[in-house]
Amino acid sequence: MNPQWIIAGIILAFLLAGIRVVFEYKRAIKFRFGKFSKVLQPGFRWIIPVVDSVQFVDIRVITINVLSQEVMTADNVPCRVDGVLFFRIKDAKKAVLEVEDYNYAITLLAQSALRDVCGKAELDTILTKREEVGKNIRQIVDAETEEWGIAILDVKIKDIELPENMKRSMAHQAEAERSRRARVILALAEEQAAAKLLEAGRLIDQSPSAIKLRLYQTLGDIAAEKNSTIVFPFPEEALPKAGKAEK
Repeated sequence: MNPQWIIAGIILAFLLAGIRVVFEYKRAIKFRFGKFSKVLQPGFRWIIPVVDSVQFVDIRVITINVLSQEVMTADNVPCRVDGVLFFRIKDAKKAVLEVEDYNYAITLLAQSALRDVCGKAELDTILTKREEVGKNIRQIVDAETEEWGIAILDVKIKDIELPENMKRSMAHQAEAERSRRARVILALAEEQAAAKLLEAGRLIDQSPSAIKLRLYQTLGDIAAEKNSTIVFPFPEEALPKAGKAEK
């Protein structure tokens, strides 16, 4: 075999071995003899084989499940809380050089922050203000990960698991609250109805004709049944005079 072809083959293999393609959603950290060299941007890149090495970092939004944590709230109620955390790599160099495994580190930080925040809040706050609890957790974790070139975008509380006795107590409380609201609404309705009846009575007292119209309306309602006999113990003409006499 021609030595020139051998040399050309070796050179070609050497060149091909150094080819790297960096996708748009990634960054490549280049090391030369183990020392940081630079961050490779997306596109076609070439490194010196053996001398250089690269480590890829995904800069898209990454999701981490915060495993369920046993928490004792500020009002001494045990519960289990889990959530989800969203983060993004801002500085690929720091994410690789400052922390060994940022996914694992962020997971532990989020679990610790979740226990800390929920332990300082009452159960009603955790149940009704999940957004606020998630925001507090995000602030704590974000302050720790800022030095790693990582931005915490959001933390959501997914599920809150309560003991069975606490669920029953909350169900009784909700039922009692609904009953209280129904009684209040009924009392307000009766109060408004009494006020309207009083107003109507005053209007009728001021006009004898209104008494007669009301009497005719009542007689019409009774006659609609067609099964009653109406007897007047006094003549109907006496009603206006009686009204005037009372005045």
